[in-house]
Amino acid sequence: MKKAKNAKYIHLDTDEVLQKMGKRIRELRIKKGFSNMDVFAYEHGFARAQYGRYENGEDLRFSTLLRLINAFEINLEDFFGEGFE
Repeated sequence: MKKAKNAKYIHLDTDEVLQKMGKRIRELRIKKGFSNMDVFAYEHGFARAQYGRYENGEDLRFSTLLRLINAFEINLEDFFGEGFE
């Protein structure tokens, strides 16, 4: 992320943020005790192939992000609280 001249605005690179989200999703899955992403996806109602794309940093809907956050039993603040500095 690059800080713009105006200190209140930070330019967000979409690909960079999606990669960070994928990494965060993977970390949270493992933290929940699921070493296998297929098992996590199945138990939480996600298509396994699509869930794999989320962990690889591919684009996802906001509603899907909310479903993931609910599956991890955290809130938005907790999700974005690590790894997005």
